[in-house]
Amino acid sequence: MDADINFYFDPVCPFAWMTSKWVRQVQAQRRYTVDWRFISLRLINAQVDYDVHFPPEYEAGHTAGLRLLRVAARARAEYGRQAMAPLYAAFGSHIFDTAPGSDNHRSEVEMRELRGTREFAEPILAEVGLPLELAGALDDESWDIEIQQETDEALSLTGRDVGTPIIHFEPPTGAAFFGPVISRLPHEDSAVELWDHVVALARFPGFAELKRSLREQPQLAAFGVDVSTVGEQEDWHGGSRRQKK
Repeated sequence: MDADINFYFDPVCPFAWMTSKWVRQVQAQRRYTVDWRFISLRLINAQVDYDVHFPPEYEAGHTAGLRLLRVAARARAEYGRQAMAPLYAAFGSHIFDTAPGSDNHRSEVEMRELRGTREFAEPILAEVGLPLELAGALDDESWDIEIQQETDEALSLTGRDVGTPIIHFEPPTGAAFFGPVISRLPHEDSAVELWDHVVALARFPGFAELKRSLREQPQLAAFGVDVSTVGEQEDWHGGSRRQKK
């Protein structure tokens, strides 16, 4: 598929989700085509000791993300790339745009693990008009070959010391970059302005990085932060909210 934007996502990454919503704003105004592709945080961190480098709930979350990507890979194989936009939108809406419920008997780890189950995936498949049998891919590791290839493809564009999302604009020769990491969704009238600034910076051949580790909690219902509230600042290190030991 020849697209204006290749967007590499992991469905359990809140910053990828926030950035994807902004990209959809830009897409609607510029009539860009977007190819929604895969990048797995679990595969990126396959050799990492999660107990040392991440908070305790991260391994369960990243593993659930990989399992959902298997479902997405099967859906793409059987129903085409056009199935990815609504499927990712539904994943993100259920994970991040839904406020935490009253199901307090489950731990954070258990809640993240739930996202990699049929209980979570099947209603979403039904919602977007895909057959429930696609959820059988949750446990099918044969899809990991394709997901790994696409993950490697994404990292070849930026280098490996990044997270999600990765955006490739005007592939195959256009600018590619990690992020941008945003915690607030811009207004419709400023979404394209922000896009143009980001792309202009990324297109400069000598540009490599502009970064700060302080991040606001994203304005997502799952974090209890609405659009009228500025999320609490957190200091991120190596892809998580906790410094390495």
